[in-house]
Amino acid sequence: MKQSPYGSVIVALVTPFNEDLSVNYELAASLAAHLVSQGVDGIVVSGTTGESPTLTSGEKQRLVEEVRRSVGPETMVWAGTSGYDTKESVALTRLAEKSGADGILAVTPYYNKPSQEGLYRHFTALAESTDLPIMLYNVPGRTGVNMLPDTILRLSEHENVVAVKEASGVLDQASHILAGCRDDFYVFSGDDSLTLPILSVGGSGVVSVAAHIVARDLRNMVDLCRQGRLAEAKDIHLRLFRLFRVLFITTNPVPVKTALGLSGWRVGGFRLPLCPPSAKERKEIERVLVDLGLVGDPEVRS
Repeated sequence: MKQSPYGSVIVALVTPFNEDLSVNYELAASLAAHLVSQGVDGIVVSGTTGESPTLTSGEKQRLVEEVRRSVGPETMVWAGTSGYDTKESVALTRLAEKSGADGILAVTPYYNKPSQEGLYRHFTALAESTDLPIMLYNVPGRTGVNMLPDTILRLSEHENVVAVKEASGVLDQASHILAGCRDDFYVFSGDDSLTLPILSVGGSGVVSVAAHIVARDLRNMVDLCRQGRLAEAKDIHLRLFRLFRVLFITTNPVPVKTALGLSGWRVGGFRLPLCPPSAKERKEIERVLVDLGLVGDPEVRS
C-alpha cells in the first residue's frame, strides 16, 4: 500500500433531496460530518454518485460551500466538475475552486467517446485551468470509453494531476499505472470490491460508495492493510463483499440511497431519469443489510 497525502477512505457523497426534489443542503452537510466522524478523510461532492448530471451549476457550488463548512479543515473536499464538454468542465472547475473545494475529481467525458488524444487534451485543459490537485476518474462501464494506462501516465506528468480513481474493473490497469507512475502519483480504487486487491499492488485507498454504510469497517480494513495485517483486512473484505455487490444491483446511486434510507438517513428520491429500485431489488438490499446487522429485521421491527 502506498500512503498518500490525500487520505485513503474518500466517500463519493450522495446528494440528498427534499420531497420536491430540491437539494437538501442541510442534510448533505450533516451526512458529510457524520461520515467524517466514522473515519472518512475525504468527501467528493457532486460526483456521479451525487447525481451530478442532474444538478445545476448553482447547486453544485452551494453543495461544495455547505459541505466545506460542515467538515474540519483536515478533511479534503473534492468537487466533481468534469463532463462531456471541456469548456463547461473548465468553468465548473474554476467555480469549484472559488467555492472552497480542495481538489477536483474529473471523470472521463461520457457519451461522445473521445480518443486517447482527446482525453489527454480534455484533462490537460482542466489541469491548466486550476491550481487544485486533480484526481482523474476512469469508469468505462459508465462513460463508454476506457482511459488507457499510458494516457493516465502521460497525464500524470502534469504537476497537479495527482491521482486516479480507477474503476475499469481490471486489476492489470492499476498495476500498469503503478508500475510506471511517478512516486507522488496515487491510485485509488473506484470499486469497493476491488479496494483490497488494488491496495495489495500499491494503491492508496478507495473512493467509496459503501462508506456511506460501513465507513468504520473500511477505515479498519485500510489501516490493517497499511500495518501489514493482511489476513485481518481480508476478513473484513470478505464479510462486506455481499454489501459491495448489492450496492450495484442496479444503477448507482439508487441502491446506496435506498440503503441509507433503510438505515435512517432520509436522503430522498432521485431526479429522472433515475428512479427507485424495484420491489425485488429493494428486498435484496434490505436482506443484505439485515444479514450484516446494519438494520433490524423488518419482521422484528413490525
